[in-house]
Amino acid sequence: MAKLKVIAACGSGMGSSQIIKMKLEKAFKKMNIDAEIYHTNVGDAKSNANNYDVVFCSESLVGTFTGVKAKVIGLKNLLSEKEMADKIQEKIIDAKE
Repeated sequence: MAKLKVIAACGSGMGSSQIIKMKLEKAFKKMNIDAEIYHTNVGDAKSNANNYDVVFCSESLVGTFTGVKAKVIGLKNLLSEKEMADKIQEKIIDAKE
């Protein structure tokens, strides 16, 4: 698998997206997936989403990304590394098989 380009997005692009990014880095590393993760606000993420493979954001922001080519994955709990790992498995790894 080529390096995965990922955006971690939150409403303001400050704390939450940084936390998502750190948790995703751990999850991808444990799963041996090479990923480059960028964190930002939802507006910037939407305008740049087509340059990325995957967008992670809170479930409440998923609707913001209609019409983008990237796979958009909504999270219920932004602090749950387990939820992120489960979604990576289900939406990225299993989806490719």
